[in-house]
Amino acid sequence: MNLVTEALLGAGRTTPSKVAVTTGDGRQVTYDEIDRLSGQLAHVLTLGHGVSAGDRVAIQASTSPEILALNIACARVGAIYVPLNSAYTDREVRGLLDDATPTLVVREETIEHVTPRASLSRLIAEAAEQSADFVDAPCDAHTPAAMLFTSGTTGRPKGAVLTHGNLVSNCEMLREVWEFRPEDVVLHVLPLFHTHGLFVAAYCALSSGASLLMMEGFDADDACRRLAEATVFMGVPTHYVRLNGSANLSREATATIRLFLSGSAPMRRSTHEEFAARTGQAIVERYGMTETGMITSNPIDGTRRVGTVGTALPGVMVRLDDTPVGGIEVKGPNVFSHYWNRPELGETQFTGDGWFKTGDVGTLDDDGFLEIVGRAKDLIISGGFNVYPKEVELVLDSFAGVAESAVIGLADDDLGEKVVAVVVPAANVHLDPQALITFAGRELSRYKVPRRVEVVDELPRNAMGKVQKAQLRRQLGARGPETTPGD
Repeated sequence: MNLVTEALLGAGRTTPSKVAVTTGDGRQVTYDEIDRLSGQLAHVLTLGHGVSAGDRVAIQASTSPEILALNIACARVGAIYVPLNSAYTDREVRGLLDDATPTLVVREETIEHVTPRASLSRLIAEAAEQSADFVDAPCDAHTPAAMLFTSGTTGRPKGAVLTHGNLVSNCEMLREVWEFRPEDVVLHVLPLFHTHGLFVAAYCALSSGASLLMMEGFDADDACRRLAEATVFMGVPTHYVRLNGSANLSREATATIRLFLSGSAPMRRSTHEEFAARTGQAIVERYGMTETGMITSNPIDGTRRVGTVGTALPGVMVRLDDTPVGGIEVKGPNVFSHYWNRPELGETQFTGDGWFKTGDVGTLDDDGFLEIVGRAKDLIISGGFNVYPKEVELVLDSFAGVAESAVIGLADDDLGEKVVAVVVPAANVHLDPQALITFAGRELSRYKVPRRVEVVDELPRNAMGKVQKAQLRRQLGARGPETTPGD
């Protein structure tokens, strides 16, 4: 048995003529067409490009139904699928190819590297000459299926190896908790090189025999118009902020949606509240990461606790370490196998009893609801006191005229680290840094109050909307003007 193949093609084989994917321009692809193309591409990979079980196949391409077929083809071969961010430069791609040593890289543009290259369009053309019948390689729960590189914001990117068991178990858990059914239509606006877009949104839909309405990129006004064609929407907080900013968002526009999901970054309470006021619907926040897939989720029925990411998914265990920081640790069938070419990380990223250290900091209430406080690496220790950026950000965000904020720690000769805030003003608002410091001084203990406030047009984010605090630390690392809190 090939676990991923069975999970993704099993439901569709019972309804082969059903539309699996509709693209933004109206092109429709059935389950049978994805099934057949995946078999043809599996032949192309093995016969035409020498790909065998265990080999890596890297891909950097725009969103399309054919990417899903190629992902399934790699699973059928037993190869390891390595999606690369479409925004990566040639220099970044070369570094990742050096690390992954793939047998083939699939991308449109040529690249100076020893790895053989083929465009996706070429593979599809070659597939037309191949049989759709392919004998799948046997792949059990321990067989590597994919490798995703982490963002590398703290140094060299790490390739997290995910097994067939990791992907399928997570998919099955989510289908149960989020009650996916064949009648669902997922409005898909997420990139397919990321866990959220591929292994959550796409896998949940395909394994349920549901349909994807696949958009390349995100436009809030267009998304509002297309919501009427869907039943499920998965996004990141940035998507919801932009939806809130669209005049097209309304109760009527969202009437067919049974489930709005958000993840990949924390969502502000004000975003929740504005969305609920405009649509009458609540957003379900969940928590996951590259190395684990999804970990927790708020319930789709019953109490959804804004500010938390819900409780552990079935079969997944979550605990906090015994440090004052409250490091989040995870164990379960969803947790990845290992980091590629980084055996030394096995000792530092896993506990002695086999729990994965997420690097996130949080709190657990008596009912098991998890609140993410931040990243352990973002914790600020100022004058010997722990400062959690999220607490300071919530205060700054409540100041009239602040659209959003990010709080970081910068080296300080006296305090070890000083608290620095970077804020984005709302449209047509002028923010006075001293006024923000004074306001924070009334709401926070003295050691938590920013000693420096920078006003910027926007915060740096990655493709999934996460604020890149490491980049802010590099940009603002030079000593800047400071103000004594409370002055």
